[in-house]
Amino acid sequence: MAARKIIFVNPPYERIAAGYQFVRHITNRSPSLGLLYLAAAVRERGYRTAIIESDIEDLDTDRVADRIIREKPDYVGITLFTVGVWQAARIARIVKKSCPRIRIIVGGPHISSMSTETLERFPQFDIAVIHEGERVLPELLACLDRDETPEQVKGILWRRNGALIKTPPAPSINDLDNLPMPAWDLLRDFPGRYLPAIFDYPRGPVATLAASRGCPFVCKFCDTSTFGAKVRANSPQMVFNMMKFLNEGFGIRHIQFVDDLFLASRIRTMALCDLIIESGLDMTWNCTARVDTVKPDVLKRMKQAGCWEISFGLETGSDELLRQMDKAARVATSEQAVRWTHQAGIRCKGLFMLGYPGESSQTIEKTKAFVRRLPMTTMNLSKFTPYPGSPIYRELYGTNIRKDHWEKMNGMNFIWAPEGLTIKELDFEYQNILKCFYKQRRVMHKYIVLAIQDPAHLKRLFRFLLGFLQAKIRSYLAGHRGALVGPNQPGVSEM
Repeated sequence: MAARKIIFVNPPYERIAAGYQFVRHITNRSPSLGLLYLAAAVRERGYRTAIIESDIEDLDTDRVADRIIREKPDYVGITLFTVGVWQAARIARIVKKSCPRIRIIVGGPHISSMSTETLERFPQFDIAVIHEGERVLPELLACLDRDETPEQVKGILWRRNGALIKTPPAPSINDLDNLPMPAWDLLRDFPGRYLPAIFDYPRGPVATLAASRGCPFVCKFCDTSTFGAKVRANSPQMVFNMMKFLNEGFGIRHIQFVDDLFLASRIRTMALCDLIIESGLDMTWNCTARVDTVKPDVLKRMKQAGCWEISFGLETGSDELLRQMDKAARVATSEQAVRWTHQAGIRCKGLFMLGYPGESSQTIEKTKAFVRRLPMTTMNLSKFTPYPGSPIYRELYGTNIRKDHWEKMNGMNFIWAPEGLTIKELDFEYQNILKCFYKQRRVMHKYIVLAIQDPAHLKRLFRFLLGFLQAKIRSYLAGHRGALVGPNQPGVSEM
């Protein structure tokens, strides 16, 4: 009998808010690392596997469903982020109508926080794998292959006679080194089509890696239900081995570490840096870090090992807002970390958020001043989104879940506004904060230099600027004074 087949799908979803479609030319197009791990895990058990990266392959829901129907797999595994649930449900509905025997299995961050609510709302999803799936999914598939009911499989939600049955949680995976390497070879045209955000890398090709899982901190806006609070990590040797494998096998020259807390361990970070330095591996890399985890000696070693950029969750220029977010660090600590990073010769990216509860015109002015005085090279500004599963969601709404507009939850739509501010005012200030930073001469100079060094950046930037100018013209013609607000934003509520 031929080996059973499973197709993994990262569904298409709208990452860009209405009015900001031009941003897609410069945004991240990296593959789903979670699917790469899952595909490798089930392939190790003898299953035939394939991966569909819908957005990167420019596939809409109908074309994704058509490909699945043509290939006739036994199973389909779909990773779900909140913003993509409706698109995934449409794919599942079309597939089920044509091939009802295909089992649709869902997982991912959205499922980890809202498994019951999601399967109640979408009957076309058969089974949910909750939290980490590399051990659970192969066991589940083996059970289904034997036509057995999966009540003994931990970490799933399944249907029995119309009722939803949740099994006890599966244990966390502590021995990350024993997981197979992600199945990069299953990606179509890897690494050429998989571009990170513009200016987020000095040279390509680029790949993503996770050296650890979990985050012990409890920022109120964050949902950590997938990997939990306990930090588990690959050994420095295993991380180095994966970097070398990508370099030699795919020509990768830059690594983006996507850990929640790459610098959770000073010892582990220094050991990895030593391996890179001693080997002479010619690769650059970037990572994320908390501002209270960096010190000058660590930064110096990271620079020697090829660290090109560190992203810090700075959030705001207001200490009061940081306290309300349950962030341990304060503005002064953030500023010191950024300056230390700059002095070490490492680029700094600041990650900010606008519209958190307690935001006001005063806190916005503090953020503007903050981004002007910091020696950052780049910044990201997200629009506060109360994600189900986060503490702030429960605090705002008094429940774990309600009938939200999940398709709007991508950090690029204001779906809630703090007291004293409107959605329109927040959209206007969103642009003002970005202008405060990006109009600085020193910032523009760095981008010009990087664009000249790599023409790929320049081409993407040109397409972005052309779209931006067209959007601004449309805004003025529509009477929005240049604010890039979509024509309809259903589901917005204001306190």
